Amino acid sequence: MTDTPEKNDTPQAPRPEDATTPTAAASDGETGQASPPTNNGSAPPPPEEPTVPAVSGPPASPPALATEAAAGMKEAPLMEHLIELRSRLVRCLIAVGIGFAGCYAFAEQLLFLLLKPLKDVLPNGRTLIATSLPESFFTVMKLALVAGAFVASPFIFYQLWKFVAPGLYKQERKIIIPVAIASAFCFVGGALFGYFIVFPFGFKFFVDYASDYITVMPTISAYFSLATTLLFAFGLIFELPVFIFFLTSLGLVSTKALRKFRRWAILLSFIVAAVLTPTPDAINQLLMAGPMVVLYEVGIWVSWFVDKSRKEEKAKKAQAEAEAAATPPNPEPEAQTAATETEPAATQTPPESPKSDSDPKAG
Repeated sequence: MTDTPEKNDTPQAPRPEDATTPTAAASDGETGQASPPTNNGSAPPPPEEPTVPAVSGPPASPPALATEAAAGMKEAPLMEHLIELRSRLVRCLIAVGIGFAGCYAFAEQLLFLLLKPLKDVLPNGRTLIATSLPESFFTVMKLALVAGAFVASPFIFYQLWKFVAPGLYKQERKIIIPVAIASAFCFVGGALFGYFIVFPFGFKFFVDYASDYITVMPTISAYFSLATTLLFAFGLIFELPVFIFFLTSLGLVSTKALRKFRRWAILLSFIVAAVLTPTPDAINQLLMAGPMVVLYEVGIWVSWFVDKSRKEEKAKKAQAEAEAAATPPNPEPEAQTAATETEPAATQTPPESPKSDSDPKAG
């Protein structure tokens, strides 16, 4: 007898439905043999190409969308800073408004104090005039607004320093309140210096130019404009040490650069004093240039202390990084973790076998 395959053992031709399934395609690809023709004589469909499995993850965005997303990421911090700046400015305006409401109740007393340096040097019987009906009213309103800004200056400087606080070191952020108070103190101190020291000399110089042919009759609005300009000028000049502290904290200037620029700073002080002082005489110019030179020297010392603290902090940070890099990683935690994982398996006891009847201790 010859071994012939039986009828039931012969492979059957796949149906058309089976040929289109992934399983049939995969089996054909693995065996590498063509499928036998079907009963109707039609050729089998070609094997499907192997499909690449899809990679999980978010779909890739088009180049335009990616560019817009990158632009949005760059614009987000700027928008946050602008929103914060707007909120700070709104708070400052609210503080000035509250100060204006409080100072308007004492507007007459404030106007008397503002006019006193000029009235003391005017000839007897002379006073200020108003050339229009609403001039006195608007002058009083402006004076109340300026006084409200001076009253709210501590809060205004505090808001400004809070806005620049993210660019400072942690130790420098702790002194925001003292720096804000110092800024307000310097601003008000500069205004008081101009009121008590510069005003009497400057106004007397102008009044002395009067003669029999010239009568000095200043208007209240012109005097108010001149007085407020000088008050704000002296207030800003006295902010020089605080301004130097701010630039040094941001790393824009250094003590060495300030000392190198000293001679030019003295020259600029006299130029600014010649422009801002109301009189061309040397006395009033010295009254403004002298404090500017002294404040510049104070600013150099402030910059030196800031540079010293920043260098110490950088040295401590570098030392900590060097110690962390020199210390090798400690393998003890990993060994302890492996020991704790193997400990339950080692301490696990086998279950007790049931006692048989042949045990002599049973019964």
